[in-house]
Amino acid sequence: MIFFQAPVHITVEPNRVLGHITPAMYGACMEDVNHEVYGGIYSQRIFGESFEEPPPGTSPRGWQRLGGEWSPGATGIICSRGGEGPKLVREMPDLADGTIETQIRLSNDLGDNAGLLVRVSKAGVGADDFEGYEISLSSKLRQIILGKHRHDFHLLKSVDAPIGSSRWHRLRVTLAGLRIRVFLDDETAPRIDFTDDQPLGPGKVALRNWNADAEYRDVRINGETAPMSLAGEGVSRLWDRVMTGEAKARFAVEEGAYNGTLCQLIEHRGGAGRVGVANRGLNRWGISVRQGHTMEGRIYLRGDVGTATVALQSADGARTYATQQVKLGPNWTKAPFRLKPSATDPNARFAIWIDRPGKLWADQAVLLDAPQHRFKGLPIRRDIAETLVGTGINFIRYGGTMVNVAGYRWKSMIGDPDRRPPYAGNWYPSETNGFGIFDFLNFCERAKLGSAFAINIDETPEDAADLADYLTAPASNPWGRRRVEDGHPAPYHPEYIEIGNEEAIANTDPTAVTHYAERFQLLAKAIHSRNPKLKLVCSAWWTPDSPQMKSVFDVVEHEAAAWDLHFWCDDPNAGANIDRDLDRAERLFKTWNPATTLKVVVFEENGNRHDMQRALGHATTLNATRRHGDFVLADCTANALQPLHQNDNGWDQGTVFFTPDQAWAMPPGDVQALLAADALPVRVAVNPVKDLDTFASKSEDGRTVALTVVNTSDHPVQANLSFRDFPSGSIRVQVFSGELRAINTPTHKGSSSCEAGYPVGNTITLPSHSVASFRCSR
Repeated sequence: MIFFQAPVHITVEPNRVLGHITPAMYGACMEDVNHEVYGGIYSQRIFGESFEEPPPGTSPRGWQRLGGEWSPGATGIICSRGGEGPKLVREMPDLADGTIETQIRLSNDLGDNAGLLVRVSKAGVGADDFEGYEISLSSKLRQIILGKHRHDFHLLKSVDAPIGSSRWHRLRVTLAGLRIRVFLDDETAPRIDFTDDQPLGPGKVALRNWNADAEYRDVRINGETAPMSLAGEGVSRLWDRVMTGEAKARFAVEEGAYNGTLCQLIEHRGGAGRVGVANRGLNRWGISVRQGHTMEGRIYLRGDVGTATVALQSADGARTYATQQVKLGPNWTKAPFRLKPSATDPNARFAIWIDRPGKLWADQAVLLDAPQHRFKGLPIRRDIAETLVGTGINFIRYGGTMVNVAGYRWKSMIGDPDRRPPYAGNWYPSETNGFGIFDFLNFCERAKLGSAFAINIDETPEDAADLADYLTAPASNPWGRRRVEDGHPAPYHPEYIEIGNEEAIANTDPTAVTHYAERFQLLAKAIHSRNPKLKLVCSAWWTPDSPQMKSVFDVVEHEAAAWDLHFWCDDPNAGANIDRDLDRAERLFKTWNPATTLKVVVFEENGNRHDMQRALGHATTLNATRRHGDFVLADCTANALQPLHQNDNGWDQGTVFFTPDQAWAMPPGDVQALLAADALPVRVAVNPVKDLDTFASKSEDGRTVALTVVNTSDHPVQANLSFRDFPSGSIRVQVFSGELRAINTPTHKGSSSCEAGYPVGNTITLPSHSVASFRCSR
């Protein structure tokens, strides 16, 4: 026997007003977390434009490299890019007991850990592909960690320790049978003294890091130094050699760059043929060229051979689509070029070469899409920009962890982009400033999107004050005049400026929160001294159970418009928890000061998915934030963009995906477009229904009503809709649904349906895992 569930009743009360909703609820968060900017929306097709990436190192003599990016630093230093457990294993007889030590410097407090492996055996490439003991340092947790790997990981012991980033720590491990002792710096007493009743047998020594950028030096095994110098291949890591015929060559990455520190030397040493370098874009996935569509660019050169050739070619160099001769001399010279491809190829490369003996130095290479493929005259990929805008967004926040590094400074982002200094980024070690805060604001202006951006908390108060002037002052002001000279005569109009990002997150040191509050107050007062109308956002990590939250509130509430709260939204019913969290935040604000005007923004709806499940999580989250529309001023999905198969950081959550020649929305973007299309500013009452998440709103004049219904269950639900005291003969219905793991591809989009003229009072079936939008007008 089959039982059918009786229809549920959904009643909207348009005359019962509960609040208002800000337009900025339909936003997105953009940062360069997974090449959203470089390799993404920024139309610059060359990845590695400044040649700052050192050559990929070969394994140092006597060591075996098992995964990861290891490169030479200063004399005697090896640098390792954070990843999933790259290892550098010392080739030596197996060691059971003894003393192993090294010096380690962690790049920042955001990565996980780095350290030594001892008694290593059965090692291969992979996070846990080995047996051995791990002894690592974590500046994020301020801990020393002792673990045991048998192709998995078991924590044996962890202890608190004053581990800091950007400074050297000496890590020393003594093995004696069952006993393992760990020493830090010059301390004579061990931080860890552990006995393993089931010890691992003899093995090798290795260096290893886990999701943390680190440097190593002075490795010693039983008092003897293990040499660590790396020999590079001579070509900057994101570029490839070009050599044809009988040509002989020498390549080197040298100092003395036009911009930044390093540049590429190309030396032709005789023989018929070409010698040069080539770039294939983001992680070598190809540069998209189109037949007859002229791409424009520039490169800075110096040399002694008179001319060089720039070209667009197939990935293997076998076919050349366009070439141009460029002049060079003994001093750095800007060489502009225009290349009109003779064929269409989504997997092309850009190359530069010389074909006779001599030397050529190259730096700061830029290759932009053809004008018709740029967005409204900006260096922005048109297809990505239009797809992103097509998801219904009307607001973008530019910020995130990328701002939490010393080199992220607004004054480095203005003026000639070819002279903006490269810096060590959080998500990428060789960031450039070709695209920065003001390039973002220019895009928002042309796209007619509201905007917010974040700055580093260690900007000086003087620079913060100058920022306010650069944004809004007239040309009679020195920094207002600088903005005009940079090509923007009118003032900028950002909605918000956020001071920092996720400050003091996962930091158990209470002084970190105090430090942030002090920095916020300094920068806020400086900004408001120049323009009190600029709205500021507090980014202290929200931990409502901490008594420190009130102390932050007391400092920021008179200068800040809002506090930025971030949520995890992978669960289809994420909105239920967020409803409660927002209730609590609002209650605490009012408890601390009943007259407060401080609000909340949600600048990051985070997760690790981009499928239908995440779309449901976004829909219920958006219902929750809109239910708090008088308290929540903005809601942004994270992240706005993601390149297909190029996820370097684990945040697998792009709203719009792209390849070198295409862009398309994922299910969360489809749902965003669905709900943004029916956005109305006045929240009205609708009854709660089991298995359904409902939200209703109306226009200011009361002539149009919209209803959102999210069915997160795994079964369809029949529903009867009624609109109390609102005459309407029909309702427009749009439904988006799919399997929880369903995603979109360039050739296959998600499941959706649209039905116009649905009669009021009839039963409608809401599919499982669906988002439905209903709209009716008088």
